[in-house]
Amino acid sequence: MMEINSRNIKYLSYLGARGVLGQAVFDLAEEKKFYAVSADLGVGSGFSRFIEKCPDQFIDVGIAEQDMIAVAAGLASKDVPVITTSWATFASYRCADQIRCFLGLMRKNVKVVGMGSGLSNAIVGGSHYGISELAMLRAIPGIDVIAPCDGVEIYAAIEAVLSNDRPSYIWLTGGIRLAVINSSESYRFQLGKANQLREGRDILIIGCGTLLAECMKAAELLEEKGISAKILNMHTIKPLDEEAIYSNLSCRLIVTVEEHNIIGGLGSAVAEVLSKIEVKPLQIRIGIEDFVPNAGEYGYLLESCGLTAEQIASRIETELKD
Repeated sequence: MMEINSRNIKYLSYLGARGVLGQAVFDLAEEKKFYAVSADLGVGSGFSRFIEKCPDQFIDVGIAEQDMIAVAAGLASKDVPVITTSWATFASYRCADQIRCFLGLMRKNVKVVGMGSGLSNAIVGGSHYGISELAMLRAIPGIDVIAPCDGVEIYAAIEAVLSNDRPSYIWLTGGIRLAVINSSESYRFQLGKANQLREGRDILIIGCGTLLAECMKAAELLEEKGISAKILNMHTIKPLDEEAIYSNLSCRLIVTVEEHNIIGGLGSAVAEVLSKIEVKPLQIRIGIEDFVPNAGEYGYLLESCGLTAEQIASRIETELKD
């Protein structure tokens, strides 16, 4: 596997989300046996070198996502993990019943990767947005749900899921280039354990996916106003790191930020934890306010949904004043 050093951190950032996926799968093929199944997106998933190297371990089912999950479940019956790839909205909602039956009920060792999640497929239009599937997937028993934030974390998440026997869904946000969020060579990824990205005392920002880059910028803007923000990278949406929330209840405000509908996603998961606590800070949820934005460039869509660093900082500042 690739060593995490300054050079490779930059390299993974340059590759983009799907490039990192392909790199991780290619590297892991040196160490372990697994299958890959795609719905007409083998090359689009960055799998070209893996397909050339391990042709007998790759199946392209064509534009048939439900078949993709069924074929993967059959292959996983041989006690070998299977990774599947398609655009997020098709890998999740189109395959809802197959995921429920094969992964949720039968616990088949299938790792579903939803590419182009969030608003990163923005220019294609609403049919390709991945802004609501976390709500559905969280509700299916037995499935790990992971939302890595940058190239290093995508690489580590792929390695982690292919090293266990649990079904999982990986929510890949971000496009061609990825901001570097985890810049330390000592970075470690553990399923179900949040990583602290920034120290702070006044508010706690909990984010996931590549939108954490905007959270980091927002924290810097708040610092200029005398507001100190701690940031947690909640890369595992399920199982959620409840202890990380319990240990940060002394702050004035808890803010969840996500490139997802505010209903059913990260904010809802954190609210479920807070509902069990009698004395706690106020929580505000920043995300997509239960609507489908018009198609456009990624930056335009973030602004349309109130998800730029400036908008996040302004919302928090207003909340603290009230």
